[in-house]
This record gives sequence, structure tokens and C-alpha cells, in this order.
Amino acid sequence: MSPAAGARETAGLRLRVLGAAAGGGSPQWNCRCEVCRLAWAGDPRITPRTQSSIAISRDGEQWALINCAPEILAQIRQNPVLQPQHGDRHTPIRSVLLTNADVDHIGGLLNLRERSSFRLLATPSIQAVLEANPIFGVLDAECVTREPVALETAFELLDGVSAKLFAVPGKTALYLEGDTVEIGVEGEDTVGVEFIGAGSRVYYIPGCATMTPRLAARLQGADLVLFDGTLWRDDEMIAAGVGVKTGARMGHMSMSGDAGSIAAFAELAVSRRVFVHINNTNPVLIEGSPERAQAERAGWEIAYDGMELACRS
Repeated sequence: MSPAAGARETAGLRLRVLGAAAGGGSPQWNCRCEVCRLAWAGDPRITPRTQSSIAISRDGEQWALINCAPEILAQIRQNPVLQPQHGDRHTPIRSVLLTNADVDHIGGLLNLRERSSFRLLATPSIQAVLEANPIFGVLDAECVTREPVALETAFELLDGVSAKLFAVPGKTALYLEGDTVEIGVEGEDTVGVEFIGAGSRVYYIPGCATMTPRLAARLQGADLVLFDGTLWRDDEMIAAGVGVKTGARMGHMSMSGDAGSIAAFAELAVSRRVFVHINNTNPVLIEGSPERAQAERAGWEIAYDGMELACRS
């Protein structure tokens, strides 16, 4: 990748939410929390969501995936722009970019093993996780090029679409945790993505443990931010009786509260803010709920599968 290519600006970026839920999706296969009970019963206030990922394009013909959920095949079936368009073998997917090594963000890679060419982009740390697990060897190296991406360095994601990775407070993936887990560390394990356009600034941050002054300064005045919306309150899963960890222990800041994301964004003058990576226990998934109303009054949108966002210069 040449520096000139990486510096090229994005015009008319098209963004599509493929999956808006956190790990496990919503409803989660083994869960009967309030949201899931309503979903299983077919309550119209609940819209099912698959696990977290988005797709972006400039021309509508070449697309990049940001994260690759285990449901990627279903997501492709639900989004014709990602389906084969011509010839005997074809895919519009040119690149896959990973923001961490969580199962809900890398599991779908195993479904993209039928020898179609694409670039697999991630920080050196995340690439090392994939390299250490032989199951990802099903991605034939003759077709899938694994490209390490340095933090804070512009690179070409697609023709005419430049991006930059930056560290956000997070933690290592659950299956990589040891006896001691450092929460809120900033490095290559949890990153956000900045898409730089001609006159527009767009960010995708599906996982974040806390809002730091440095992150707040980066997001100040952005045109669009898709941000971690895992839980409404920190003890949500414990209170629902379906988990033993707080959101903070899982490396996610909550939406509500003085230290929550709604409060953190209140003074950031972000033009459009969208919650993604929403856990199945989160009451904002219930249309008409008080929590949903509170988030919307604060200027937030709740992402859903198939949601389209156009970013024009």
C-alpha cells in the first residue's frame, strides 16, 4: 500500500449495519431475559439482531467488512449488495478489517474459506492471534492476504476509502484471558476505526471500556460515531440473573449513569451517534421502553440489522 493510496480521501461513503447485537445475538440462543422472552414470543416491539459487524463501500460494488460475525452467511443473504454479482465465482467483499479478536468478530472468517480473494486486515497483535490458531489456516494464503496494520497510520481499505486504526480502552478477548485481566488498557487488542472523507469524519467503535480525554478529543465534532452500546447499566446481566460479570469487567462502558456513554458524549458535538454491539439484556432493544426513550432524547439512534447510513461530503 502506497502512502498516496492511503491518503486518498473518501467521498460518498456508504455504511450498512450487518449485525447490531453483541456476542450471542438477540435473542440469544439459550436466554430468557426480558428482551429474549419477548423476542421468542414474537412481540413486535423486539427486532432480532445478529452479532456485531458493518460493511462499507464508496461505489456500492466493492465492499469492506468491519469485523466478521459468526452469522456472516445469513448477513450476506440478507444484504444483496454482498452477494455474487457475475461469473461462476464472485464476491463484492474485497477486505475484512478486525477491531479485536473476540469470537463474535472473527468467528465468521471460517465461513469465507471457499478460495475467493480478499484482504484480511488487523493490528499485528490480532493477526498473531489468528496465526496462532491453526483453524484459520482454512483461509488459503494464495487467496487471503493477511496484512498487519499499524495504529495511527492511514491505509487504503478499498479503492478511494482510507481508514485509520486507533487504540481504545479495552481488554484482551475472553478466551485469551489469564489469571490477571487488565481492563482499560490501550494497545493493539481493542481498536476503533476512523474513516476519513472529504469533509466528513466517521468512527466505528464497537468495544470501549471508558471514555478517556484523548478519545473524547478525537471524537469531538465528528459527523458520525457508531459506539459500543453493550449494556444499559453496569450490573445489568447480574440483575437479570443471566451473568456474573459487570459491564466494566467485560471491558464495556454502560450507556447510562454519570460514567456512561450518553453522559460522555453530551458535550462532544457529534452530529450523529448510533449505538451498536447491543447486548440481548439491554432494555433499549424494546421499542417504547423508558430506556430507549431516554437514549433517543439524548440524540442516540439504536442500530438494527440492515440500517443504512450515508456519509456525504
